[in-house]
Amino acid sequence: MSATPAARRVYVADRMASLPAAARVDGPTRRRAGVFRRALRHEVNRIRDPRRLLMMVILGSVGGFVLACLLARGEAAGADTRAYWAAGRLWLSGGDPYHPSGPFMPYVYSPWMLPLFVPWSILPWDVAWFVWRGATVIALLWSVHWAYTRRPMTTALLLVLLAFPMAANLDTGNINLPLTLLLFGAQFTGPATSGLLWMVAATAKWVPALFWPFISPRGRLWGLAWLVLAVLLTALTLPQTLIQLQVLFSFQRPLRIDYLVFIWAIVPWAWRRPEAFRWLMPSAWRTATRTALTRGRLWRLHWRRSPDRTAERLRRVVLARIRSFFGFETRGDAGTPS
Repeated sequence: MSATPAARRVYVADRMASLPAAARVDGPTRRRAGVFRRALRHEVNRIRDPRRLLMMVILGSVGGFVLACLLARGEAAGADTRAYWAAGRLWLSGGDPYHPSGPFMPYVYSPWMLPLFVPWSILPWDVAWFVWRGATVIALLWSVHWAYTRRPMTTALLLVLLAFPMAANLDTGNINLPLTLLLFGAQFTGPATSGLLWMVAATAKWVPALFWPFISPRGRLWGLAWLVLAVLLTALTLPQTLIQLQVLFSFQRPLRIDYLVFIWAIVPWAWRRPEAFRWLMPSAWRTATRTALTRGRLWRLHWRRSPDRTAERLRRVVLARIRSFFGFETRGDAGTPS
């Protein structure tokens, strides 16, 4: 007969007691060791996937190349960041950040945004540059980790495509990449904060304004409210704003390939919506076209039968779509006349 569970436990306890103290391993420690072994085996099995191996090699090569280029630049890097740093210092000393003297590029952003740079610009340049680039790299790595854990292959391919724009922004220290990460992070915050981050990014550059539909519905409404505040601040600083616009349009820059980095800001929206990739297939466009044509024919028939009712129906549909876009609850509406 086999031993009972109680007898087996007594036997194991006696054997453990007979072992030296250094050789005794308690139950929880053995269980943790088993968990670690299973986790390691799982990771090894994942790494054996040829596609993952290929993407690891490609990403490692691209990352090594970018790092080598950044290290080779040395002191020559950070030209754009130096402009933001000098602007804060000039503003504190009563100077003109839009027409700086010395080896600095002009500050070309809204005058009411200058105080945002002041606490950071008080730091010595070496420290300020380290903080700027270090914070940018940490935020970028967080965004990459979030995206990679959800769509590893798609994330790796996108990072390869955006490697040069990201490297260019990390080299010059341009504000494009921090603004991209602001838009990225805005999709993980509440509506008020989301709208505020979008407004700050859209006020600094024109490209982030295109990402307004990708923040949360209530965040869009808050974004418009914060934008009204930005317009009021611009009106209060109108003389300096006119100088800023003059400097902005007279400042010649080459083709802005580094603007492609803003594509990264759409990742949270697309990665959490599987249907977003459906539009990459031609069949999806054909289906959408057929649906639009069918709805158009229904609206035309309804208009022929009753123009007055059609106009009222169209008004209700448009209002329902607008309310839904800004996160307000609406009754179900197919968008076609009944």
